[in-house]
Amino acid sequence: MIPNREEILKVVTFKTSRSGGKGGQNVNKVSSKVELIFNLESSEYLSDEEKLIIKTKLENRLDSEGLLHIISQEDRSQLLNKEKTVAKLIDLLKRSLVVQIKRKPTKIPKAVIQKRLKNKSINAERKESRKKPGFD
Repeated sequence: MIPNREEILKVVTFKTSRSGGKGGQNVNKVSSKVELIFNLESSEYLSDEEKLIIKTKLENRLDSEGLLHIISQEDRSQLLNKEKTVAKLIDLLKRSLVVQIKRKPTKIPKAVIQKRLKNKSINAERKESRKKPGFD
């Protein structure tokens, strides 16, 4: 079950710091960079099975303590950056919980195989006809 925004805000913690980029002198005095820290184990709205799926799919994004860090510093506003980190987290959880359907291998139709072989022989004849006749 994908959590909504309010449930996420209860569980996550935010860290703010100064960000680089556009903003001029404003960059030097305003902490607009936001880092969202999500503890996967402490989330009550995810089942153990869902936690395991997320942990395996996002294993290279989790740190040694099992925390997921999401950073946003695109906007000059701290509030907008907070909203973007929450949206990124929801999107990440949605994408990681999607189960891929296993592909059923199908047999190649005989007509397709015959067509391929016919095209190969036509191509071979065409290239053979380009050769100079040999004096054997």
